[in-house]
Amino acid sequence: MDTVHFRVERPGRWDNPFEPEFPDADLDRLLATAPFSGMQADAFPKTQPLRQILRNDTRLLRFKKGEIVVRAGDYGSSAFMIVGGQVRVALPPGLPDRVLGRRQPQKRGLFRTIAQLWSNPKVQEYRRPDELKPVQGAAHADDGGDVRVFLQDVPRLLDEHKTAVIGAGEFFGELAALSRMPRTATVFADSDDTELLEIRWQGLRDLLRFDPALKEHIDQVYRKNALQNALRAIPLFQHLSETDLQRVMAETQFGTYGDYEWSGDYKRLAKSGQLAPEREPVVAQEGDYPNGVYIVRSGFARLAKKFGSGQRTLNYLGAGRFFGLREIVHNWRNPASTIASQTSLRVIGYTHTLFIPTAVMESIVLPGAPAALLPVPFTADELDEDDDDPLKEQGGTGSRVGPELLEFLTSNRFFNGTATMVIDLERCTRCDDCVRACASTHENNPRFLRHGPSSGRVQVAQACMHCTDPVCMIGCPTGAIHREAAQGNVVINQSTCIGCSTCSNQCPYEAIRMVEARDGDGAFVTDRELRPILKATKCDLCLEQPGGPACERACPHDALKRMNLTNLGELADWLER
Repeated sequence: MDTVHFRVERPGRWDNPFEPEFPDADLDRLLATAPFSGMQADAFPKTQPLRQILRNDTRLLRFKKGEIVVRAGDYGSSAFMIVGGQVRVALPPGLPDRVLGRRQPQKRGLFRTIAQLWSNPKVQEYRRPDELKPVQGAAHADDGGDVRVFLQDVPRLLDEHKTAVIGAGEFFGELAALSRMPRTATVFADSDDTELLEIRWQGLRDLLRFDPALKEHIDQVYRKNALQNALRAIPLFQHLSETDLQRVMAETQFGTYGDYEWSGDYKRLAKSGQLAPEREPVVAQEGDYPNGVYIVRSGFARLAKKFGSGQRTLNYLGAGRFFGLREIVHNWRNPASTIASQTSLRVIGYTHTLFIPTAVMESIVLPGAPAALLPVPFTADELDEDDDDPLKEQGGTGSRVGPELLEFLTSNRFFNGTATMVIDLERCTRCDDCVRACASTHENNPRFLRHGPSSGRVQVAQACMHCTDPVCMIGCPTGAIHREAAQGNVVINQSTCIGCSTCSNQCPYEAIRMVEARDGDGAFVTDRELRPILKATKCDLCLEQPGGPACERACPHDALKRMNLTNLGELADWLER
């Protein structure tokens, strides 16, 4: 009997167009418009022609006056070009959160905190009427189903806040899209005939790759608007004069590595039980000449060292961390006995870096740098090739945590969390006081699950970690999920959440749940078509509660800690207590 094989087509680059039905007339109009009209079509490979990039990775959108295009603080994966009309950019300090549909947290007083003990509703997932009705701005769906939010009383906002107008041909949002950093300003339509071309990051990446003029333009915008502020915020560069800083900026190179949509692959592998290190692009290799300093601008990278026939993780580097600085300082101080890179740098997920060549560091940055900011030279023991304990590198943090736990945290991406719920299983008695405390402080609605992956005595619970790289915020149509301004916690405004599940689907850690809202009698709240009203729910770190997270305060055995896992020293200190 013949065996029948089931065959499918391999997924391709053009399988998921941004706009499924992109009219040829609109495409022809775009190709006749700058900057596309000035691009050399023969510079694009036959497998990625300009016309196909525009057809697959762009879409035309029309906005009415006052409709928000992007909000400051939001995360997005696309850029915009103004085709017609104009938009306004809110200049610093920007528009207040209340007009952008964001939550306005207020600390509860003593009486209200105590009153929770008897005033909480008896049904779970109860939502107050004010949480079911949109406030401070109306949301509506356009003809294509995209949700739009528009500002109320635009004339008053223009009188009270500084804005700038940008018109046809200008780009905005490209830096946030490529580097996966938060939007720096709120942009809204300034005319009823505003037409924008939205370019998702894949298409923008390819346009920059094959059109030098556009790449040069984006680089100049970055150097002008973002690079100077980024370097000035780093203590090592604050002693530089304006002239020297400009010289450093001129030599700084930008790099992006890894998979932009890493969270989707991570969730797929985790669910299949096949979670394992995926291909990690090597940014710098152990043993090579240290030809420059890498500064992690966004994302994460793995610091690794050869161990036997493989690699051992020493640490992970997040935003603002350096790679290669210690070797360069060592060689600068010891020109007669220079050393090679002692470790390798591998990208985890998606990472954006700044690279400053060694010659620039040695001639401009290091000579006037305060000694307290420079790392100490390597010792003879650290450079011993026969040393069998690589974890003692980089200050010994890795050895304090241990190689097994370090690999567990890295493979599960827990280094992303700034407020990760870590449970010591040797102390935890499974009493669930933490769960009950969470429910009582959130109107009888628990916001986390007391289970999750573990390694030895350490368990990481399914609770929002308030990530450094919050991929859950990418694509929220109303900005309901956002960073709270005061402390930076990731929170959800129940009034503007439309239940689309975008945040829940994107969260790599299954920490956001979609629930069906109920009224005071316990009945499901439905829309006009009798469909349940869904709301996203997750831990908000008890933002309105005095004293901080109730789960942590309620644990009678000191078995639970909300912890910033970007700092391994904090974890090591807690485990050694």
